Amino acid sequence: MLLAGTLTVMSGIAVSPSLPVMENYFSKVVNTVNIEILIRLIITLPALFIVIGSPIAGVMIDRLGRKPLLLVGIIFYGFAGASGFLLNDLISILIGRAFLGLSVACIIVSSTTLIADYYMGSARSNFMGLQAAFMGLAGVIFLPICGVLASASWRYPFLIYLFSWLLIPLVIFSIYEPHRIQTKEKITLKSQVSNNLKIPISLLLMIFGITTFTQIIFYLIPVQLPFYLRGLVNATPQQIGNAIACCNLFSVTASLFYSRLSAKLDFVSILPIIFGLLGTGCSIIGLVNSYIPVLFGLAIAGLGLGLLIPNMTVWISAAVPDMIRGRANGGFSTALFLGQFLSPIVTQPISLKFGLSSTYSYAGGLLLIAGVIFFVMRALVFARLKNFGGRSGRSKY
Repeated sequence: MLLAGTLTVMSGIAVSPSLPVMENYFSKVVNTVNIEILIRLIITLPALFIVIGSPIAGVMIDRLGRKPLLLVGIIFYGFAGASGFLLNDLISILIGRAFLGLSVACIIVSSTTLIADYYMGSARSNFMGLQAAFMGLAGVIFLPICGVLASASWRYPFLIYLFSWLLIPLVIFSIYEPHRIQTKEKITLKSQVSNNLKIPISLLLMIFGITTFTQIIFYLIPVQLPFYLRGLVNATPQQIGNAIACCNLFSVTASLFYSRLSAKLDFVSILPIIFGLLGTGCSIIGLVNSYIPVLFGLAIAGLGLGLLIPNMTVWISAAVPDMIRGRANGGFSTALFLGQFLSPIVTQPISLKFGLSSTYSYAGGLLLIAGVIFFVMRALVFARLKNFGGRSGRSKY
């Protein structure tokens, strides 16, 4: 389960160190004024198709089961991801990235739902934090490798996606399908769902909105950082890979401590910490002018990301009925990857007008303001609403 989680984070960032090299290559062979946007879509296009595929995957796993969809997703992940190694034109590569996104939708929804099925309470919080740590660890391990490979050729990092095929026998023999709800129970729960019982719609919308917002800003790192570092210090692909890996390393650290933090603070109280870390990290990246201080900013931002994903996934799992857990996790995946897809669309015009340095600074300031808002709202409003304040594993929501 933990290794399957690493595939989701690698769907976009594995080829990030190759972006400047790919831009140089395709700008010579493709006659288009939109080459900068198209190159960045190599990172974010999978996110769009994860957005499209996640709700469908959520419905499918609630009806057909978790394990079959996980296995199908892993098989096609290797085919779609590695296709970029063989393809010679940008449009074909983007089509392959689209199919990669659909594969990731199957993987992330089924694996997150399986974890919620297998574990409850504090055990669920611990494992969700461990899953987020493994996702960050994948970046720590694979990104420096991708940086080295990209120094030789922009094609080589696409081969990293074949790692997924090593997991096929593990899924077949190690993952078991949870007990399916019997027909009578399904009818009862469906009646409850239809009457909007026990489904905190406003809470889910808030979680999804926060997730999309933070991902639009955070994905400035894998999408824009390669070009920012190239302009700042003429960074090599290996240096770019190491920088993004630094962010992931500190994300791992924060995720491992999430269960301890969630035992002391409720879900909403953790939000200002997340916004504060992400905002401080982005602000530092925008204000400094050399490589090592950028790494420091990336480390702080990584701490915020390491708390964000487990906080949201555990929150959702604790808040919704078992019958719709797959669809709720599908909604979270949609929100997460919608933000990633929208990131270059939202931030590229700003960076072209004001520069990447100012873009990072503005993004950091916006996150810090959001942190202050949630801190004040928590004190004034959320403390009175039990549905928004439970600690993971200790209360209903």
